[in-house]
Amino acid sequence: MPFLVKFVHHYKTTTMKQLLLITMIGIFMISCKNSESKKNEVKLNYPITKQVDTVTDYFGTKVKDPYRWLEDDMSDETAEWVSNQNKVTFDYLANIPYREELKNRLEKLWNYEKIGSPFKEGDFTYFYKNDGLQNQYVIYRHKENEEPEVFLDPNTFSEDGTTSLGGLSFSKDGSIVAYAISEGGSDWRKIIVMDAISKEIKEDTIIDVKFSGMAWIGNEGIFYSSYEKPKGSELSAKTDQHRLFYHKLGTKQTDDKIIFGESEKRRYVGGSVTEDEKYLIISASMSTNGNELYFKDLSNPNSPIKPIILGFDYDTSILDHKEGKLLLVTNLDAPNKRIVSANVSKVDSKNWVDIIPETKNVLSPSKANGFIFTKYMVDAVSQVKQYDYNGTLIRDIELPGVGTAGGFGGKKDAEIIYYSFSNYITPGSIYSFKTVSGESELYKKPAIDFESNDFESKQVFYTSKDGTQVPMIISYKKGTELNGKNPTILYGYGGFNISLTPSFSITNAVWMEQGGIFAVPNLRGGGEYGKVWHDAGIKMKKQNVFDDFIAAAEYLIENKYTSSDYLAIRGGSNGGLLVGATMTQRPDLMKVALPAVGVMDMLRYHTFTAGAGWAYDYGTSEDSKEMFEYLKGYSPVHTIKEGVEYPATLVTTGDHDDRVVPAHSFKFAAELQSKQTGNNPALIRIETNAGHGAGTPVSKTIEQYADIFGFTFYNMGFKELPSKAKIKG
Repeated sequence: MPFLVKFVHHYKTTTMKQLLLITMIGIFMISCKNSESKKNEVKLNYPITKQVDTVTDYFGTKVKDPYRWLEDDMSDETAEWVSNQNKVTFDYLANIPYREELKNRLEKLWNYEKIGSPFKEGDFTYFYKNDGLQNQYVIYRHKENEEPEVFLDPNTFSEDGTTSLGGLSFSKDGSIVAYAISEGGSDWRKIIVMDAISKEIKEDTIIDVKFSGMAWIGNEGIFYSSYEKPKGSELSAKTDQHRLFYHKLGTKQTDDKIIFGESEKRRYVGGSVTEDEKYLIISASMSTNGNELYFKDLSNPNSPIKPIILGFDYDTSILDHKEGKLLLVTNLDAPNKRIVSANVSKVDSKNWVDIIPETKNVLSPSKANGFIFTKYMVDAVSQVKQYDYNGTLIRDIELPGVGTAGGFGGKKDAEIIYYSFSNYITPGSIYSFKTVSGESELYKKPAIDFESNDFESKQVFYTSKDGTQVPMIISYKKGTELNGKNPTILYGYGGFNISLTPSFSITNAVWMEQGGIFAVPNLRGGGEYGKVWHDAGIKMKKQNVFDDFIAAAEYLIENKYTSSDYLAIRGGSNGGLLVGATMTQRPDLMKVALPAVGVMDMLRYHTFTAGAGWAYDYGTSEDSKEMFEYLKGYSPVHTIKEGVEYPATLVTTGDHDDRVVPAHSFKFAAELQSKQTGNNPALIRIETNAGHGAGTPVSKTIEQYADIFGFTFYNMGFKELPSKAKIKG
C-alpha cells in the first residue's frame, strides 16, 4: 500500500456537566456478592467555545458549521482553546486515583529489550534495538563475529524524542545510506544522505518530502516523491499533485529532475527500482485504492516511461524482475490477488501469465533467494507457502502458532531470512528460516514480564445486521467468569482495505492483566477477505461497517463477556470515525467512547491535506445530493443531538496532524460538550508535538494510555484497579 493514507491520536473540551462515578461493585470481588453502588460526582466546567455563523450550501441544503474557526490550526485563538481544553481534561484525569499505578505498570512492562529482524547491507549486518524505554529504536550494525556498534540513534535527533526515523534506504553495495526524519510526527520529511562506512553526512539535506520512498540507482542518486509545499498552514492545507523526483548526489535539490507528475496530475506517486537496477517502476493513483503502473529502462537515460496498466480500478505492484519478465501482484480479475508474469516487450495485461493464481484467501507476497513467499490471511490469521519463480510449490511453512507472521523477505543471495510471529497474547518473537532446506528456528524471544500462558485468545463468528458473518478475536485472562461485568475494550477500524491481524500490544497486555477483555472484529471495509470485503464497506455501504461494529458489541453483551456498563469502544483515524458514528447512533450501547485522531467531519474531510485521496472509501459531499445526504447522515460532527446522554468520551488528538487534521476532533468535542445531557464527561486530550501517531515517543505513549485506561476504568465505576479488587475479595 504505497504512501497510503491510513488513519491511525488527539484531544479537547467546552462547557457542561458532571461525572457519574459508580463505586466498584462486588462482581469484581471473588468472595463478595452484593455491594452497594455509590456515585461520586465531579463538576466539569468546560471552556466556552464560541460559535460563528458559517453556513455552507450543499445541493440546496444549508448546513451550519459553528466551529469552523477551529480549523485554523495556526491561530492564537485556537491555541488558547487547546490550552483551556487540556487544563480541564488534565485536571479531571489528575483525580483518577490509580492513574499513576497504570503508568508505572506500563513503564515496567514496556521496559524490556526489543530487537528487530537483522538485515544485510554491504559487509555489515544491521538490526533495530530498543533497550526498553528508549523513545526511538536505535540501529546497530556489526561484521561477522564482531561486537555490534551504534550506527544511527534517532534518540539524538531531538531532546524530547519527538523527531523520529521515517525511512532508511541503502545503495546496492551498502556504502551509502539515505534516511528520512519526521519532526513532531509530521508526514513532511527531510532526507539525509550519509556515507554508511564513515557515517559522515555527504551533502545538504533534501527537504519538503511527503509520502515518499527512497529508491537508489547505483551510488549515483535517489528517486523520491513530494508535493509543492502549501503556503500558510503546511500541516492542514490541501496537497493534491504528487511528483516523482530524481536527485543526483552532489547537486542542489533545486536542480532535481521531475520524472513523473509534472503534466500528469496524480495524488500519490511513488518510484521503486528493481533489485537488478534495470528498471524504474512508477506507481500512480488518485485515491487510496487502485493505481496505474509504469516502467522505465534505466540502462538508457532517454528511454520513455511505458505503461504496464492504466486506470484506477485495480491495484498492481511489482514483485521482481528476472530475465526480461516482470513479476506483478494484481487484483485484476482476482479480488484476492494473484502473481503474474509480464514480458517487458509485451506488458499489456492481456499477455499476462499466471504464476500463482488467486485463491479464496487474500495474498500478500515477498521474495528472497529466488523464491516467492506467499502470506495468506485465513480468517485474518497467517498462512505461509514457499514457491519458486515458476509457481511450483516448494513447501507449506509451519508457523509457531495461530497468529500473524511478518517478514520472509530478503535479497537474491539471502540463504537465511527472518520472520516475526505474534498474536494478541504472545509477544513478537523472531525466527530464522533457511530458504533451501526450509529449516526454521527461534532467533530471538523477548524477555518480557508478561505470562502469556495465563491468557487465552479465541476467534468467534457473529452475525451482523444484514446476516453477514463477521470474525472477531477475543482475548482475556484464563478463568475469567463470563458474568457480563468484565471491563471490555472493543477495538475496530473497518476501512481502506486495511486488515487487523493478531498482534501483541504492551498496552493491551496491561489492560488484560487488569481483568479486561480485548475484542477485535474484522469489519467490512477492511482487507481481510479481499476486494469484495473492502468494497462492501465503502461510500453508500459505509453503514455496513458501523452495523458490523454494533453487532460485535451486541454479541459480547449477549454472550455475557460484558454489558453496556462495562463496554468501551476504541479506534483511531478511520477507526475514530467508526467510534464517533457508533456512539452517536447507539449511545446506549457503551459506557465509554475513545475516538482517536478521528475523521469526524465527513462533509469537509476532502478539503484538508491528502483527504481528497480518501474518496474511494468515503465519497465526498460534492459528488451528488445523495452522497452528501448519506455522509451527513452518519458524520459524527453532524449527528450529535440535544437532549441525549452520550457515553463518557475521551477524544484524543494532537495540536497538529497533517494526516487527519485536529479540527475534526476539535469540532466534535465542541459539539459534544455543547449538547451532552447527563453526567458523563465529554473531554478532549490534545497532545503536543506528536502528529497522527507515527514516531510518537514511548514516554508520550505511556502517559497517553495511562490516561485512556484510567479514564475508562474510572467511568466504569472502579474506585481502584480491578485486579486489586479481585485480590482483596
